[in-house]
Amino acid sequence: MEANPHKLKKLFSKVPEVTIFFWIIKVLCTTVGETFADFLNFNLGFGLSLTTMIMGIAFFIALFFQFRVIKYNPAIYWITVVLISVFGTLVTDNLTDNIGIPLETSTLVFSVLLALTFLFWYLSEKTLSIHSIYTRKREAFYWLTILFTFALGTAVGDLFSEQLGLGYLGTGLSVAIIIACVYLAWKFVKLDGILAFWIVYILTRPLGASLGDYLSQPKANGALGLGTTGTSVIFLVAILAIIIFLAVTKYDITVKNEAAETNRTGIKKNVFVQTIVVLCIFLAVGIGGYARLNSNIAAETDAATQASLAGQLTDFVTIERDMLKAVNANDFVTAKKDADVLETQWDTAEPKLRKIDGATWTKVDGTIDVVLAAVRSGSPNAGKCESSLNKALSTLNEANK
Repeated sequence: MEANPHKLKKLFSKVPEVTIFFWIIKVLCTTVGETFADFLNFNLGFGLSLTTMIMGIAFFIALFFQFRVIKYNPAIYWITVVLISVFGTLVTDNLTDNIGIPLETSTLVFSVLLALTFLFWYLSEKTLSIHSIYTRKREAFYWLTILFTFALGTAVGDLFSEQLGLGYLGTGLSVAIIIACVYLAWKFVKLDGILAFWIVYILTRPLGASLGDYLSQPKANGALGLGTTGTSVIFLVAILAIIIFLAVTKYDITVKNEAAETNRTGIKKNVFVQTIVVLCIFLAVGIGGYARLNSNIAAETDAATQASLAGQLTDFVTIERDMLKAVNANDFVTAKKDADVLETQWDTAEPKLRKIDGATWTKVDGTIDVVLAAVRSGSPNAGKCESSLNKALSTLNEANK
């Protein structure tokens, strides 16, 4: 007997209810995505490419099990989110560090991809609500959207915090203020709930990454110096504790009505107008902030040296030479301390140096990443460290002439 098409159909959603625990775990997952990627890349010495490959395989395995379950499972769902946060971060890092694609380009590309995903999702399903994720197609749209939000959030966060010199703490505070404004708009100005959700979801990526960097980066960078290992362990334990709590209490499991979700979205005539207004506001704020920070960097850069990095890299040559001496003497304690100094000073100088010659900066930055990964490895190999330092010094000396 055919079911009545007008009968309300209740099914378990494949994603959790949006509660305070949802946002707490989301920020924690985002922070882990930043610190755990750095842990594998630098502390274990895997390198960016191998780290990306490992985390990509792990993510797709988790996604396979996520698609296999018939209803929301806290452990599988949040493991998938943690892994997609790491993988999404690494996708952007590879485009920037290995291929040399500017962060401005990555931001634009991922913005377009995210917008197209939302468009096709809505045209196909007539809703973007995460409360309606109980078909394969909707789940596929959902995870593709999540991937692009992490990649976009990484690009935007790195662009403002590192390239434009806003800093991790400054970027985090700025994002927190914007999230607060979105919440107030939803609470008091009747901003559409689905629109508000996705705005905040995107913004929690740079917020969590800034938090992770602030906790893990050295104190010389104005951070707390907990390290990537300590920060990752603390947040993973916190995530595990909340997942266990949710699995026991089932606090975030919801049963939703497909027809009600679709119709609720359909009757909101002003959602399209709200979306256009929000996009215009973000474009104005984003482009305006980019232009202002960019002009500040230009003003600080000596016009006479803007065409070349010659003479600008002497301090980094000295640091790497000291590291090489320490490595040759098998003094890896000193070498690791010098690595912290190198990273701190290189990150501080990034906005100015990148403004002078972005292509050369990217080339030098790639060699420094290899040096940091080799020296900071749990069991550093003297030959590998020496080789990476010699190559980095050769690149630095050539650019410094």
